[in-house]
Amino acid sequence: MEQNTAPVVLLVEDEILVRATTSEIIADAGYFVLEASNADEAIILLEARSDVAIIVSDITMPGSMDGLELANMVHERWAEIRIILTSGKERPAREALPDGVIFVEKPFGTELVSELRRVSQ
Repeated sequence: MEQNTAPVVLLVEDEILVRATTSEIIADAGYFVLEASNADEAIILLEARSDVAIIVSDITMPGSMDGLELANMVHERWAEIRIILTSGKERPAREALPDGVIFVEKPFGTELVSELRRVSQ
């Protein structure tokens, strides 16, 4: 059995069609994609796996925390994981983002893949 060598990206997006499209974009760029529909599912995956390298998360989500709160928690617990936040509804101030967190506005074209490549180098 061949080992997966592609970087693992955890995609956190509550809108199913956006999640499916974004997952395809990320996979087509050469990454292995895990999906979660909210921050609670994302935390469960992060606690179960040690191979997640990057999180791509929407900011506006239902559940116990939004994407910004998820980014803060991940930054504290798993500092080595790179984080890209996305939103088509809000644009957080730079100082509202944890250190190293990147924001990509929706709808995104090549920006998401460019940022994924940049943070996975």
